[in-house]
Amino acid sequence: MPAAILDGNKIAAEIRGEVAAEVKALSAAGMRPGLAVVLVGNNPASEIYVRGKVKSSGEVGLYSEQHTPSERATTQELLELIAELNRRDEIDGILVQLPLPPHVDSKKVLLAVDPAKDVDGFHPMNVGFLSTQRPGLVPCTPAGVMEMLERSKVKVAGQEAVVVGRSDIVGKPMAMLLLNANATVTVCHSKTRDLPGVCRRADILVAAIGRAGMITKDFVRPGATVIDVGMNRVTDAGGFGRLFAGNSKREETFRNKGSVLVGDVHPEVAEVAGAITPVPGGVGPLTIAMLMSNTVKAAKMRRWSHVAELART
Repeated sequence: MPAAILDGNKIAAEIRGEVAAEVKALSAAGMRPGLAVVLVGNNPASEIYVRGKVKSSGEVGLYSEQHTPSERATTQELLELIAELNRRDEIDGILVQLPLPPHVDSKKVLLAVDPAKDVDGFHPMNVGFLSTQRPGLVPCTPAGVMEMLERSKVKVAGQEAVVVGRSDIVGKPMAMLLLNANATVTVCHSKTRDLPGVCRRADILVAAIGRAGMITKDFVRPGATVIDVGMNRVTDAGGFGRLFAGNSKREETFRNKGSVLVGDVHPEVAEVAGAITPVPGGVGPLTIAMLMSNTVKAAKMRRWSHVAELART
């Protein structure tokens, strides 16, 4: 029996609907949440991502603004922009679109974002809150995966979970969220011995390694839930043939566009998995939905704490 498809578009639409209702209620109380996106230079891929984020903000009713410093902007100029956004009370979330130009100290810029407005969840303070199970802002992609598992009624507590990839953005926070949800978690990477054997132990396998179709059938225990976080563009005919030979729909896309999107999981895995996320239409839509959700969460945490402080004085 082929794997059940975990529909990220459907779940993201549910989350956006819930966020829109919250934004409406907060706005009626004079607390419309606000998101500022900083896009430095003219990176075409980043521009597409930012357009999607700004569009989604409008759809759920968030106030949003875009700041577009030039490619030549210095680290100091970006720090001054971040400081200004930190001071503005109507801005609840600040998102610095990566990558930044090579001459900019990216770590310094990200560290300058007020942790209470860090809707990407990258600040060390939010990382610490996550690791110690305190309220904070969680990276959007791993948070989206947890929403998908919960809303799809995939059991997490007591299950063996394997995360392939150890990035600060996905792999590490994903492992921490699964651990906090009472899974037994193994994190794998390029130095892991017998990677297929370790992955085959998983009830829940999360692939976030950034290599097209790397996770094949022999990595997957029959019936496992497979979450594909990867998003890779295949442009060569050889790579396409390895992944999609005989898939007429994908072949037509490849002929027309000269490329096709594929995750870190080989399409053949759908033959053995119990449930799987598609690419596209799986984890991707949830990342933007959780950015909207994080902005609302930041607004409530920030502004309600201000109200509480005023009440005490």
